[in-house]
Amino acid sequence: MSAVVRSPSDTRENASRPSAAALNAAAASFAALTDRLDYLGPDDVEQVRRAYRFADEAHLGQLRNSGEPYITHPIAVAAQCAEWKLDAQALMAALLHDAIEDCGVSKSELIERFGAPVAELVDGLTKLDKLRFNTREENQAESFRKMLLAMARDVRVILIKLADRTHNMRTLDDAPREKWPRIAGETLEIYAPIAHRLGLNQTYRELQDLSFRYLRPWRYAILSKAIAKSRGRRRDLIQKVQQELDGAFAAAGMNVRMAGREKTLYSIYRKMEEKHLSFAQVTDIYGFRIIVPTVIDCYTGIGILHQMYKPLPGKFKDHIAIAKLNGYQSLHTTLVGPAGVNVEFQLRTESMHAVAESGVAAHWLYKATDSSSNSGERLGAKWLQSLLDIQDETRDAAEFWDHVKVDLFPDAVYVFTPKSQILALPRGATVVDFAYAIHSNIGDHTSAARINGDQVPLRTELKNGDVVEVITAPVSTPNPAWLGFVRTGRARSKIRHYLKTLAHAESEGLGEKLLAQALRAEGLATLPEDDDEHQAMWEKLLRFTGNRTRAELMTDIGLGKRIATIVAKRLLALLGERGERPDALTLSRERFASDDVVAQGAVTLDGSENSSVRFALCCRPVPGDPIVGYLGHGEGLVVHTDACGVGKRLRHRDAERFFAVEWADEPVRTFETGVVVTVRNDKGVLARVAAALADAEADITHVEMADETPLDSADIRFVIAVRDRTHLEAVLRAARRTSSVLAAARTIPAP
Repeated sequence: MSAVVRSPSDTRENASRPSAAALNAAAASFAALTDRLDYLGPDDVEQVRRAYRFADEAHLGQLRNSGEPYITHPIAVAAQCAEWKLDAQALMAALLHDAIEDCGVSKSELIERFGAPVAELVDGLTKLDKLRFNTREENQAESFRKMLLAMARDVRVILIKLADRTHNMRTLDDAPREKWPRIAGETLEIYAPIAHRLGLNQTYRELQDLSFRYLRPWRYAILSKAIAKSRGRRRDLIQKVQQELDGAFAAAGMNVRMAGREKTLYSIYRKMEEKHLSFAQVTDIYGFRIIVPTVIDCYTGIGILHQMYKPLPGKFKDHIAIAKLNGYQSLHTTLVGPAGVNVEFQLRTESMHAVAESGVAAHWLYKATDSSSNSGERLGAKWLQSLLDIQDETRDAAEFWDHVKVDLFPDAVYVFTPKSQILALPRGATVVDFAYAIHSNIGDHTSAARINGDQVPLRTELKNGDVVEVITAPVSTPNPAWLGFVRTGRARSKIRHYLKTLAHAESEGLGEKLLAQALRAEGLATLPEDDDEHQAMWEKLLRFTGNRTRAELMTDIGLGKRIATIVAKRLLALLGERGERPDALTLSRERFASDDVVAQGAVTLDGSENSSVRFALCCRPVPGDPIVGYLGHGEGLVVHTDACGVGKRLRHRDAERFFAVEWADEPVRTFETGVVVTVRNDKGVLARVAAALADAEADITHVEMADETPLDSADIRFVIAVRDRTHLEAVLRAARRTSSVLAAARTIPAP
């Protein structure tokens, strides 16, 4: 057996160095948190201490990957929350946030011991721990929706979660390497953008750099070395600038606090990647942050800086007059410093600095001392409220996630209303986004717009400084095409909600018509009323169909999810139980026509049906054509011409889904149909044909020519909008009279 011989000096050194066990014990004790709780009252500190004791007991025996007691993690999370000066309830929830998930503690037990608010926070955080963002499956989208809604109702949920994620990222070295990409990836894609959106810039920058370190370790290491070398070379330059600044501000009698600011590794990497720059070409790595007493001092300080060094044109930004979306305020300017090196300066007050670093958390930091600041307006509150608005319009979790995703990384533009109110919108936002940002009623009835006094299309993208005027009309409604260009989640959810509501209302009306028609075929002249007399009968019918309400049943019939003839037969049987019998005369007159389609009581179409009725593209029927209606599965009524080959094949396979339809005497709009015009290949022939069609009052919606054109003639295919068959014949005659036209005819679908 061998012995290790230590020198007296080794013994003294080891005696003075704390053991690993001692360090762990210190980190796991409440003392690690005590110094940070000086802003709380004695009663609140005692409440936090109670939560610590409970969490310590619950996690007893559990270890982290590093070998440390597990309680060190909740303490670190609570310490970060204490840096933001969150209240006692939030600190208690931070200490208990893993108790339900990892220790089998029930929510009811937490309510009993610590009260409902703390238990609700812990329950919300427990749901967040189950989130995985690497897929788009419905349960994950639903969990994310719950997280954002919990955040909107109580922002402390996401603040604690961000503190939790920050500590996990700081200790990711201890996690298995195969987990690095997933954890770092979701941090970069989800949590860092949320931190940015809420104005937690210090946390945002740290999460970005930590994610970069674990996603791109080699590039992170190379950039770190390059920054260290650059820092050494430019130390003298930075010191010189600082000395000159100290002298200039002292001479002006201004009391300022100054700190150096270095661009984060991730932002340098992104700039190099996006602009294809080498490290040497990134010139604004270093900067200065100058904290001054008042807002006036910010502008005075800018004047002093611009007298000292030459400003770069276009690099002055006033984020005090126009704050960023997340509440950030500061003056930015980039100056050419000594040796021609560009240096960025940021000037702000202490309260602005707190908001810049802590965002919504500054609500707690400054709520007592800065009563003049409208923190509810500035600190992400509008975005949080918009989450609740989107939720009101969107019940589908995946759709909710789609809406919110576009708002997570807003590169803002700032525009003005005609009354000079400033609105901040994501870059790429359009006039329609602007209209919905003002009010949903304005968005729903937008008909036109002016930017800086000039009329513009609704899809026009807004630029900084634009003065936008929205023109509304009572008859205007959201257009499905708007979904192709709007940028904000609020506008997208409002448009979709309106269109869905409209589609359901129209489908309900169509369903009533189809069911009434099917009942006439069974010998009943009218649909039974939804009154007290027939209530029991309707309830039995709804149990048969599986619908909750009569309106839902009618909507399902209109969408093709229920077959009207089957529902009508069941309704007839229920009426028979009540002693009501079919009318023999109605039955004999309206039973069936020879082509197996209900002949009488046809559904009348005038073109105002919008989404509940579609006109088939294979045959493009127009008023005057004999038509039939096919009730597709979940797609409403599809109208074909009687001679359409596609319609005939569907009728042979699915006859019970066909219904009689007929044109109204006076349709309210034009209808598209296809025509083919055969022409000689003369110069300008397309222009002449198009002019002839326009002169005949036909709107051209599409034109197409074959790629391989013969030398002598060519077919030009048009889709045109006409009023009816009579108008179509007049248009074709006008085309045939045009010079160089050999033939003109309507496009006939294949049999």
